[in-house]
Amino acid sequence: MRKSFKLDEIDCANCALKLEDAIKKVDGVDDAKVNFMTQKLTLTAPDDRFDDVLDRVVALAAKIEPDCEIVR
Repeated sequence: MRKSFKLDEIDCANCALKLEDAIKKVDGVDDAKVNFMTQKLTLTAPDDRFDDVLDRVVALAAKIEPDCEIVR
């Protein structure tokens, strides 16, 4: 399953790349793209695990970029 989410308060392209690289390493993530210009995260993960993977991605994003919020 692939879904897109709005990102609030991603401050720079460097931060977006750092976040994207970290999200790609989360167990269950098939692919992730963070677009600084559109302030969007596109996440691809297995259908049956998507919600669990998304929860882990949200927690990781909060650690890496505390000001950034993934809007569900």
